[in-house]
Amino acid sequence: MARQQLPPCVHAAFLLCLLGLGGAIEIPMDLTQPPTITKQSVKDHIVDPRDNILIECEAKGNPAPSFHWTRNSRFFNIAKDPRVSMRRRSGTLVIDFRSGGRPEEYEGEYQCFARNKFGTALSNRIRLQVSTMEPITQDKRVSQGHNGDLYFSNVMLQDMQTDYSCNARFHFTHTIQQKNPFTLKVLTNNPYNDSSQRNHPDMYSARGVAERTPSFMYPQGTASSQMVLRGMDLLLECIASGVPTPDIAWYKKGGDLPSDKAKFENFNKALRITNVSEEDSGEYFCLASNKMGSIRHTISVRVKAAPYWLDEPKNLILAPGEDGRLVCRANGNPKPTVQWMVNGEPLQSAPPNPNREVAGDTIIFRDTQISSRAVYQCNTSNEHGYLLANAFVSVLDVPPRMLSPRNQLIRVILYNRTRLDCPFFGSPIPTLRWFKNGQGSNLDGGNYHVYENGSLEIKMIRKEDQGIYTCVATNILGKAENQVRLEVKDPTRIYRMPEDQIAKRGTTVQLECRVKHDPSLKLTVSWLKDDEPLYIGNRMKKEDDSLTIFGVAERDQGSYTCVASTELDQDLAKAYLTVLGRPDRPRDLELTDLAERSVRLTWIPGDANNSPITDYVVQFEEDQFQPGVWHDHSKFPGSVNSAVLRLSPYVNYQFRVIAINEVGSSHPSLPSERYRTSGAPPESNPGDVKGEGTRKNNMEITWTPMNATSAFGPNLRYIVKWRRRETREAWNNATVWGSRYVVGQTPVYVPYEIRVQAENDFGKGPEPDTVIGYSGEDYPRAAPTEVKVRVTNSTAISLQWNRVYPDTVQGQLREYRAYYWRESSLLKNLWVSQKRQQASFPGDRLRGVVSRLFPYSNYKLEMVVVNGRGDGPRSETKEFTTPEGVPSAPRRLRVRQPNLETINLEWDHPEHPNGILTGYTLRYVAFNGTKVGKQMVENFSPNQTKFTVQRADPVSRYRFTLSARTQVGSGETVTEESPAPPNEATPTAAYTNNQADIATQGWFIGLMCAIALLVLILLIVCFIKRSRGGKYPVREKKDVPLGPEDPKEEDGSFDYSDEDNKPLQGSQTSLDGTIKQQESDDSLVDYGEGGEGQFNEDGSFIGQYTVKKDKEETEGNESSEATSPVNAIYSLA
Repeated sequence: MARQQLPPCVHAAFLLCLLGLGGAIEIPMDLTQPPTITKQSVKDHIVDPRDNILIECEAKGNPAPSFHWTRNSRFFNIAKDPRVSMRRRSGTLVIDFRSGGRPEEYEGEYQCFARNKFGTALSNRIRLQVSTMEPITQDKRVSQGHNGDLYFSNVMLQDMQTDYSCNARFHFTHTIQQKNPFTLKVLTNNPYNDSSQRNHPDMYSARGVAERTPSFMYPQGTASSQMVLRGMDLLLECIASGVPTPDIAWYKKGGDLPSDKAKFENFNKALRITNVSEEDSGEYFCLASNKMGSIRHTISVRVKAAPYWLDEPKNLILAPGEDGRLVCRANGNPKPTVQWMVNGEPLQSAPPNPNREVAGDTIIFRDTQISSRAVYQCNTSNEHGYLLANAFVSVLDVPPRMLSPRNQLIRVILYNRTRLDCPFFGSPIPTLRWFKNGQGSNLDGGNYHVYENGSLEIKMIRKEDQGIYTCVATNILGKAENQVRLEVKDPTRIYRMPEDQIAKRGTTVQLECRVKHDPSLKLTVSWLKDDEPLYIGNRMKKEDDSLTIFGVAERDQGSYTCVASTELDQDLAKAYLTVLGRPDRPRDLELTDLAERSVRLTWIPGDANNSPITDYVVQFEEDQFQPGVWHDHSKFPGSVNSAVLRLSPYVNYQFRVIAINEVGSSHPSLPSERYRTSGAPPESNPGDVKGEGTRKNNMEITWTPMNATSAFGPNLRYIVKWRRRETREAWNNATVWGSRYVVGQTPVYVPYEIRVQAENDFGKGPEPDTVIGYSGEDYPRAAPTEVKVRVTNSTAISLQWNRVYPDTVQGQLREYRAYYWRESSLLKNLWVSQKRQQASFPGDRLRGVVSRLFPYSNYKLEMVVVNGRGDGPRSETKEFTTPEGVPSAPRRLRVRQPNLETINLEWDHPEHPNGILTGYTLRYVAFNGTKVGKQMVENFSPNQTKFTVQRADPVSRYRFTLSARTQVGSGETVTEESPAPPNEATPTAAYTNNQADIATQGWFIGLMCAIALLVLILLIVCFIKRSRGGKYPVREKKDVPLGPEDPKEEDGSFDYSDEDNKPLQGSQTSLDGTIKQQESDDSLVDYGEGGEGQFNEDGSFIGQYTVKKDKEETEGNESSEATSPVNAIYSLA
């Protein structure tokens, strides 16, 4: 019969039935199942705003559930908030505030949903709150004890609150456990505000509170005891009540508090002693005192100790037959017990070993064999703890071996301490000895010390310690050795250190750092600023021995450290740079002591930036006459920051202050508040009053206007008064708002009395002074008469004239003026300038002199009268002639020296002969250094302009002085000297002495060698050209080819005829005999360099300078240039 299967629904019902039998049965995770919440945050989730927020939600299910959240019953989109994330494979939310944000924004009700295809599980509704409680301000009166309680030594009315709450913060879970709030009620008989009495000298009596002696709130009573373990911190606490609040002091009976370990906390209410040891046990007492009395509490401190090692067992390596021991010593309070184990089992249970003996804390091994190998444990314990140590016993039979690399190189610095390591192994334990440079004596003692592990210490390295060191390990099975080469290096030293400097802002500073080091080591020089690595920017330049800072700024101030280092050592040198800058602006300007005509200005000085402030300048600005323009008011010493300022009436003042030091001025401070003074009548009148005519029938009255500080009131104006002088007529007046007034219809040049008075809305100023002014001038009506001219010399005349009548001047007589011009010269064909010139004679004069005239010329002259308006009519024209004078200097005296025998002189006629030339006078003298020869004189006719001097010797120089003459005499001179010879620097005496042996002079030998080398090069070039088969015929001017019978062509040689040295056609001979070739328009093409050239009509040009083109084609690439020294050098190049 076939077996009937149950339908799926029956299986499911059966499974649910099994689950319902007991709550302990869980579905295996390999079976599909709906989600189940396994972990979630508490319903009231209070978090600390200083931490990140974690809202936990964990669930299980198969398949694994997915998670989402609601916030305040609405879907919470985590992806939109960068601060919120969900842990992987979990629903736990993490809200991160490390990059900012306000935790309060995330408060609300959260709920987690875990879902898979079989269902959805929900968490509790989690109410997230951010703790916003303000911490209690603690002081000597109110403080929190170590146990978490809050203590009030005495209560005040402000302590009355209804929400005192204790929060326990758990760092691991980032949550806060909050206790129900406490309510504190303060009972008082006098309902008033305590805060009004806080500053009372006797605060408690002012509140009606009875004062009382201290009493302890914690600990209770007069004595207590406390136990602390060795190495832990001891915390003693005393909190007392009393009125006034008691002071707490701590003492130790029979000794002092350990100053290096003791510190006071919580306003002296707690004493903490760190790292307690046995000597810290004893009696401590705290003393609480106020003005009503004192009380003390004694705390008996007992120091116990968990076990601590005195001698910890170490691994033991023995050779067969050797003896050894394991020691396990510990101390503690109470005394710890020691238990030995072997291979993890108690020693009593281990098989007996006749070679092993236990003696308390020591195991002794004798005649050890291979069977003695084991791991031993030592367990020492007391009621406060235990220590466990392992140590093995190994029985080996091993010859010595070295454990470090062979032939190591150790480099050390001179005079340092060093250690040479030589790790080794062997069983039995080898003995180790050190040797130097193969010497037989063992190194130990004196400057050397050998440690048990085999290391060799050299206490102070010297130069003679350099060498090869050998360590030898020996036991009964053999020996092993190793070598170490020691090199001693010179130390790195900064021998020129940077120095402290004081620099002004904007200057350049150089910090030196010169280093001496071992040349075999690589040196690195770096700089630190304020003990941090210095960034070398554009304003800094770092060199091997210095650091330069350009344009020093305030931020450059600080300490600079030069670090000179090698791979072995380093040296440091530090300097401080102080930057002097302009002072910072003053600030916080304040006006006090306000009065009608004064005010006190106070300011806070800015930073002086390392340069003392020397002065303060107070400036003011007013907003009526010149708004926005600042004026200096007064100056004060740099030691003051308050000053009384004198003020003028009716000015709306605003002040600012500028600080000054040696570097410069600060920026102005921010302006003060404005202060307006009351008005008053002016106390002064405008200055610089003038009356002058601008036309012939007016008078312009001008004055300097008054400024804001002298106006003294609104609507400043000026009362202008005038009248003709000495007429006693009534004053004319006008009120003017500007700084000028024009009086019209006045007679010509009449004196007036003028007054200008200031006036404002408060009244008039003082009576003004009277000033004399004049109306406008007109041109003079008359000219000087009886003008007489007398010639005094060839360049000057004297004048004389009659005075004009005063009424014809029509103004103020300024001067008499002579206009004159040069009509012609008495020399024929000499052009002259007829430009008018003038000579002035100020004041009322009747004679004068006109100078700087040209001699030997015809002149004309006129005279006028001049006043403020201008010139009057001209006088009768006078003519006069100046006599002959001395000529000006000859022009362009040229001195040429064509050779060592002669000197040629040339000159031009004087620019101003000033008469008829009668000749020239030449004076010349030879000189050599300080020696001067006899002066020679030569006279020439007026037409001679050249002269040749025959030199007496080729060494001396000549000084020439030339002048022209007329019948009157010699005129101005011109002086020139002959050129200096090439060896002018050599004294003459030495030159003459060495003329006989010139062949032995170095310069002469060098010159001859250079000439010989040049000739040799030319010969080599010619030989090379000849070996190429080139022919270089020199043609005559006519175009005739050379014949084969020409002897010059047969042997390939050539020479130049005399015509080669003759000047070319068209050349001319210069004055010094040299040949100058005329300019031509030929080019390189004309010289056979290719292309079509330019030719003369007869073709003679190309016949002189190049071979025909067809000849070049037949001879291939041979050069067609004429052979000359210049061409030879070019070809060599």
